[in-house]
Amino acid sequence: MSASRATIAVVEDDAGVRAALQQLLRSAGFAAVAFAAAEEFLSEARDGGVDLLIADVNLPDMTGVALLATLAERGARVPAVLMTGRDDPATRDLVRQAGDVPCLHKPFSDRELFDAIERVGRR
Repeated sequence: MSASRATIAVVEDDAGVRAALQQLLRSAGFAAVAFAAAEEFLSEARDGGVDLLIADVNLPDMTGVALLATLAERGARVPAVLMTGRDDPATRDLVRQAGDVPCLHKPFSDRELFDAIERVGRR
């Protein structure tokens, strides 16, 4: 995925992680918008102007997997990357429900993030 003109939305409840990801994406040339919750993203990002979504698996209002399912139900086919700081059976089961969506485990490197963005951006 080319950075020029591509808009990436970050949905992450941790303010520090959210801000760091937004800054990293902007420094790489992406337009980056950030949301603290899935419901916030769903209510504010209605215009279809998002080229890729990066979402935490464990959000307070709905999981990142449920967010992807909601988008699919609405007919939005947005490439996505999930991320999580948890490595437990329940989280692994959630990630499997998302299907063929890459999931990065926090902390992850800039390279891992950009590789995942490139992979899903080619689909």
